[in-house]
Amino acid sequence: MVFGRSKPTGKPGEWFYCIKHAKVEEGPECPAKDRLGPYTTREEAGRALETAAERNREWRDDPRWNDGSTVAGPEDELES
Repeated sequence: MVFGRSKPTGKPGEWFYCIKHAKVEEGPECPAKDRLGPYTTREEAGRALETAAERNREWRDDPRWNDGSTVAGPEDELES
């Protein structure tokens, strides 16, 4: 029994971007901890870092996730 190595999971036909090796991979080549995806095409996987950066910007700028503001919900209503 070998410890410390996990078998990669994924399916042939799914595309991933391996951040460890900086390359696009089809199916289960590298462990999930080193991959972004799955993506439906090789081209989408090739843009994985750009897609992640875009999503990070969107989430960072989303007022619902802005730590500096509060959004009142029903539990925050004051009783008169």
